[in-house]
Amino acid sequence: MLVLRLLNVVAPAYFLCISLVTFVLQIFVFIPSMFRDPSTTPLFSPALLHGALFLFLSANALGNYVLVIQSSPEDLGKDLYLGEGAEVADWLDGNRSPGSALPSTHFCRLCARVTQRHDHHCFFTGNCIGSRNMRNFIMFCLYTSLACLDSLVAGMAYISATLSMSFADPLAFLTLLPHSISQFFSGALPSSEMFVILMLYLWLGIGLACAGFCCHQMLLILRGQTRYQVRKGMVVRARPWRDNLQEVFGKKWLLGLLIPVQNVESSYRRQKEK
Repeated sequence: MLVLRLLNVVAPAYFLCISLVTFVLQIFVFIPSMFRDPSTTPLFSPALLHGALFLFLSANALGNYVLVIQSSPEDLGKDLYLGEGAEVADWLDGNRSPGSALPSTHFCRLCARVTQRHDHHCFFTGNCIGSRNMRNFIMFCLYTSLACLDSLVAGMAYISATLSMSFADPLAFLTLLPHSISQFFSGALPSSEMFVILMLYLWLGIGLACAGFCCHQMLLILRGQTRYQVRKGMVVRARPWRDNLQEVFGKKWLLGLLIPVQNVESSYRRQKEK
């Protein structure tokens, strides 16, 4: 448990450091290197368009990241009937009383609260993912993946121009790291270029991981399931996939796709107000 709590603090700091390094490299290294002659650069040059695209992706990724943290799943432990003499801590062992039969409610050891439609605990946000912040979490994964892949392409263009190498051969990228390491220790490759090359592989890994996780999460949403339900082998009621999507993304899904907006309130809260 101590290791998990430490990871819950270190992972968000790691993500913020990677985000800061990516922003600095893009704004102060990659984008300026695309300007050959600033005095003759047209208004809609590729460099300016790339800069605008990167800022759009970064703003959406960081905006949804903040909303995932702000839209923490509400603690249902005070509203649930856990039985005579039962405490919320009983949920640590997975025990449930007949009066607490809300589907997919789960007690998180790290957050110390019961969440509705619990999916999983995200260490990079230090928060549980549930019905209130699922949409923002998916948008965070999507735009993080796109921002990383955008930085990967810009970084490859920078390395190609700086080291006068071509990535036309697919094997060139696979052999770039071992070749660069040998050149770095022999003194032929500056440390700044070596750092950029290491970041290329880090962006590739994060981008592919976030893209795969986002696709897996969308598949579960279409089926009306959460990762917690799949892990526990729970059977869910069959619903049309359109209803499952609307429950997570709401009716104004296009607005949430373009700009970071807070997710709709959970269905549990709407039921309580009624």
